[in-house]
Amino acid sequence: MLQNLELLKQLKNNLQESAPRIEGQIKATEKSYGFLETDKGKSYFVPPPEMRKVLHGDRVQARLVSNDGKESAELESLTEASLIRFIGRVCFLKNKLQVMPEHHLLNRALNAQPLAPLTKEQFKEGDWVVAMLEKHALRDGSFQSQIVQRIAAAEDSNLPWLISLARHKLSADAPITETAFSLLEQPLERRDLTALPLVTIDSPSTRDMDDALHAEKRDNGWLLTVAIADPSAYVTAGSDVDNIARERGYTTYLPGRNIPMLPRTLSDELCSLQPNEKRPALVCQVLIGPEGTLSDQPEFFSAWINSKAKLSYDEVSNWLEEDEPLQQSPSVNAEIEAPLTALQEIAKASLQWRSENAVVFKDRPDYRFKLDNDGKVVAIIVDQRRTAHKLVEEAMILANICAARFLAQHDTGMYNTHVGYEPEKIEDVAAIAKEQGYDISAESLASLSGYSAFRRQLMADDNEWLDARLRRFQGYVLSKNTPAPHYGMGLEGYATWTSPIRKYSDLVNHRLIKQILAGEPLTKPDDALGELMDQQRLSSRLAERDTCHWLYTQFLKPAVEEATLFDGEIFDISRGGMRVRLLENGAAPFIPGSMIHKDRKAMTLDNNSGQVIIEGATRYRLGDVIKVRLIKVDEERRSLIGKPEQPEPSENIDKSVNSVDDKATS
Repeated sequence: MLQNLELLKQLKNNLQESAPRIEGQIKATEKSYGFLETDKGKSYFVPPPEMRKVLHGDRVQARLVSNDGKESAELESLTEASLIRFIGRVCFLKNKLQVMPEHHLLNRALNAQPLAPLTKEQFKEGDWVVAMLEKHALRDGSFQSQIVQRIAAAEDSNLPWLISLARHKLSADAPITETAFSLLEQPLERRDLTALPLVTIDSPSTRDMDDALHAEKRDNGWLLTVAIADPSAYVTAGSDVDNIARERGYTTYLPGRNIPMLPRTLSDELCSLQPNEKRPALVCQVLIGPEGTLSDQPEFFSAWINSKAKLSYDEVSNWLEEDEPLQQSPSVNAEIEAPLTALQEIAKASLQWRSENAVVFKDRPDYRFKLDNDGKVVAIIVDQRRTAHKLVEEAMILANICAARFLAQHDTGMYNTHVGYEPEKIEDVAAIAKEQGYDISAESLASLSGYSAFRRQLMADDNEWLDARLRRFQGYVLSKNTPAPHYGMGLEGYATWTSPIRKYSDLVNHRLIKQILAGEPLTKPDDALGELMDQQRLSSRLAERDTCHWLYTQFLKPAVEEATLFDGEIFDISRGGMRVRLLENGAAPFIPGSMIHKDRKAMTLDNNSGQVIIEGATRYRLGDVIKVRLIKVDEERRSLIGKPEQPEPSENIDKSVNSVDDKATS
């Protein structure tokens, strides 16, 4: 008898050992079961008892078992946990502290312990926290988490901001220091430019003003003066304040608020170029030729300046576009009108040159949330780019080109670089472009001139569909400590120094420029700084996106009941559906495939071609503007679901699509 049991046990072990092994990612459902999806796209059922060992997104190894002819996955080991650091809400089970992760498919409360000096008594039901997963059931036999930070109470009106910042490991407060800031000694003599009628042009609410401008008409062009606030005059490299600024990388801008990189004493007061206040600055003066490019070597120097006026974009635009009087005193107006006119002339010439020789992007509006005292959205303002925005932008671009050339001559500096299309994808880009009738090669696209010419052609053809389709092949803008082209702008080099209050690498470039001017030994930035800047830039943008999603769901909830109709531009097509940008407010609802066409089998959502094809005919394409109605606002997931409100394909629609194809291939 014992011998038979041993034989059965051995047989079972042999069957288990011979069972096929698979590896893949766990996909949970809103029910108790889930699926294991392999890298080859196959999906296997995971029964409820096995799902209790894992969390959505875990990567695991499993063996396939068959029960009554039904194949399922039996989990064996954890390859990679999906949950490490996470945001969640506190809950209690029989007075036992737990955390519910913030994800609709991570619907399981995990036992938790607070990290000292936090204590259990500090928490109440619904508090938002940051936690770390300490134990995993598939690896350690049970789940256990540790609460490392309390974010806020459930009823806190600042939740959209606090949670977004915590999720992306960004500070929620300005740096606090007891340091009494005073001007540092420097070897450079500051020129006195306090009499020059420089002005700042910003939004009315801006407090951290870091650039002041002046231009003078000359026989051979214009003399452009760009004066930039100089926090390096107060902050020593390697000091506590400097180290905090380096760690933050940027001032974080979120709807309705900002979290500065530097203490507000510096960013909003001592360094801010407030009107009629004497301020230290780093200045660039350069002669701009009639064609809008640098016609001489730029000159950098330290200076004292005194801004004559804080102007707003609308004020300057109204004066330049509609001849409305500037809202300053008559004496100030008399000083600044001629420089503003010269700045506009420079901007026109520079923009024209860049349009013909570099890369200029299509103007798109900015969307600004108007909030009440409780942080609720009362309106979303569409800020169109006007003359004054372009005036400031072109001056900043010219100044940053100057810095790139100046720093490159001394083999130092921090540069904004862009590779264009990713090298490993450039053959695909060339093939797609050729299909659409463009005479282009991979070799040409790999060069700055060829890439820029192709981008200009797309702009001239107004080929939104192809432009959007190729966007996924683009590389990222990277911060590097060696000179390299910026394909995205069509420039040989680009080194920003015009926002040192808000961007740490700009502060570094200030120090380097001043070291060069003083003849001091150069301290070349380390490789890690570029990586840190890129990561912090991404984190800041993700925090802004998350906050916006939260505010959009609050603001647009009434639109579902009111059946509001919006115009939306399609900017993404995937297997599951398409995403549109609402032109009225900038929100980005998702339109699932089931809302696009009732017969899923008759529809192809093609991410590669950027098209939705229904019954063999192209129905939607990237860049199309369509009518959209919101059908669901999910506040918990911070998501918007919409459906297209557009007639089924007609002969006229097919003809319009064909005409675009004909234009692209002509």
